[in-house]
Amino acid sequence: MAKRALILVEGHRTIGLLYVKAAQRLGVYPITLSADPGQFEYLAAEGLEVIRVETDNVQALLHECSLLRSTYEIAGITGFSGLDESIYVTVGELCRHFGLPGPDPASIERCNDKFNQRQFLKKAGLPMPAYRLAMNAEEVEYAAAEIGLPVILKPAEGSGSSGVRLCRDLAELAAHTKYLLEGGHAWRSTPRILVEEFANGSFYTVNLMGNEVVAIGAAEFGPPPHFVFRETVFPAPLTDEQHNDLVNLSLRCLKGLGLAWGPASIEFRWTKLGPVVIEVNPRLAGGASPRLVQLSCGIDLIEEHIKHVIGKEWDLRRRQSYIAAVRHLVPECDGTLEWIDGERAAGVPGVVDVKFHVTPKTLIIRRGDYTDTLGHVIAASPNRARTREILQRAVDQVNWSIKPFGTAEE
Repeated sequence: MAKRALILVEGHRTIGLLYVKAAQRLGVYPITLSADPGQFEYLAAEGLEVIRVETDNVQALLHECSLLRSTYEIAGITGFSGLDESIYVTVGELCRHFGLPGPDPASIERCNDKFNQRQFLKKAGLPMPAYRLAMNAEEVEYAAAEIGLPVILKPAEGSGSSGVRLCRDLAELAAHTKYLLEGGHAWRSTPRILVEEFANGSFYTVNLMGNEVVAIGAAEFGPPPHFVFRETVFPAPLTDEQHNDLVNLSLRCLKGLGLAWGPASIEFRWTKLGPVVIEVNPRLAGGASPRLVQLSCGIDLIEEHIKHVIGKEWDLRRRQSYIAAVRHLVPECDGTLEWIDGERAAGVPGVVDVKFHVTPKTLIIRRGDYTDTLGHVIAASPNRARTREILQRAVDQVNWSIKPFGTAEE
């Protein structure tokens, strides 16, 4: 009998290895298809099977998967976006071609274009910030004048807060428009900028599987004008009424976009007028979120997702009730990382994970997106105040040294 394989289109620096381990636990053999396998260290470190292929080429992927079928039984196909959300559309097309469980490509496409997503959500009557689409600097300035400063400028396609910035005055607006349109941002197609009203308020992330809300977290960002996550906690400190409001709005978002299969993560801001939808992602949230959900309620979203992908029944029953939190480690300057140490932090009781994404001699260049983080610390306990205390104690014991660019030694 042929070995059952799970095809992973691309890798992921924070959750890729978790998918590999979960697949192995479920008895399926993980095979990664990647255009640049070297960027994912765990692939070589774990001795995993990897095939180099242009993952933006559907025909090339179909060819490789067809070849693999001569050796393996393909149990399922899924993947990761990195900064290219179109990977999920490709995954849906591959699943449809091979008759495997998977998302609807059209629904995913609806979400990937943020302006298009807003149009569908508006039609469904969802509360959102005011928004406009701009193609050039003149249109950006006109849209900002209509909406009123401050506004957020973001690429209409992309993820990880890449190219997203709060513009509080005309100077910041002009500077970021120039950055986006004159080579600062890597566009995959014709530049299209979404200009949005800044919805000021607490930030919440809702994690769903199918039509079921699994967990809701609360997050804080570092200092503006960027949106780099600083801390996230599960579950979010919400009243029953607030929780129900976010659940109902989340389900309306899924219905408005035609999403009904697999994982989704939806971002909200709770403004003085109530909750507004910031973004719907037709995928599992990256970073530490899956781990926080597992620690807080005992549901392994990654394992349950893979079950769904390979045609097994998932189990979304809560198994525990803990408070889990992550603190992202963000540097205060650019330069060369000389050393980083978290050994003492890892020994603090209640600390679950201390992980670094960088090693000594790494060049640190802050871009105002998810790549800014050096790593993270995760803590969990049955008590909210206790979890916060553990997390802070551990973070205080993480140390690093960055030699700024332009110093004498440089």
